Amino acid sequence: MDIDFPLILVVLTFATGLVWLADSVLFRSRRQGARAAAEAGSAGADGNEVTEPYLVELSRSFFPVLAIVLVLRSFLLEPFQIPSGSMLPTLEVGDFILVNKFSYGLRLPVIGTKVVPLGDPERGDVMVFKYPEDGKTNYIKRVIGLPGDHVRYRNKTLYINGEPVESRFVARLPPVVLKREQLGAAEHDIFVTLGGRSGVGEGEWVIPQGEYFVMGDNRDNSNDSRFWGTVADELVVGKAFAIWMHWDSFTSLPSFKRAGAIQ
Repeated sequence: MDIDFPLILVVLTFATGLVWLADSVLFRSRRQGARAAAEAGSAGADGNEVTEPYLVELSRSFFPVLAIVLVLRSFLLEPFQIPSGSMLPTLEVGDFILVNKFSYGLRLPVIGTKVVPLGDPERGDVMVFKYPEDGKTNYIKRVIGLPGDHVRYRNKTLYINGEPVESRFVARLPPVVLKREQLGAAEHDIFVTLGGRSGVGEGEWVIPQGEYFVMGDNRDNSNDSRFWGTVADELVVGKAFAIWMHWDSFTSLPSFKRAGAIQ
């Protein structure tokens, strides 16, 4: 079962905030009056009204923390863990990355509606987005095609608007070849599988307005736009910009050797 953490965070933040606000407006002054009366030894002072209810105390303690986390995750930075090898060699399984949430505009949490346009994805960006087929699972791929582009993938060669994307051989690492690709302003490494079935993932696509064509850097081992289509702007989460930790499993120790900017 998938846990919708952003939704849970929003609900908890608003719930604790409402409890704290209701107590501040409706009950705190009466409780303070009862406390003053009790201290003065007035008859009729109710001791039960003096003590702050546990729920109010809990809400007062947690609301500021939850609110800060909500703002940071929704509008500034959000951490993600890489679950698959589709972005090899750029990102490895177990990499923990940071995603810039404001590069492509400020969006409301949970629903993802853009409220402040600050920028758009650029060719070569490593982008986190919601999987188009369910609208909730986080995926990470590289932006290949922008709105209006014509993208073609044939014989393990990528073409954009009729021009082959520049790439050069780096090393042969069976069963793959390591290449360095120049995609827009981004120079990055990709894996291309030696041999394999011809025609898999091949095709031509014209990118609609407001949508993006994405592919994994592990070109022949990636479930991406070649198979399920383009990514609508409202599904965009943010731009992945840094690896901050690598952790293979709970039985191993975290490593910071891979920490650095994502190319």
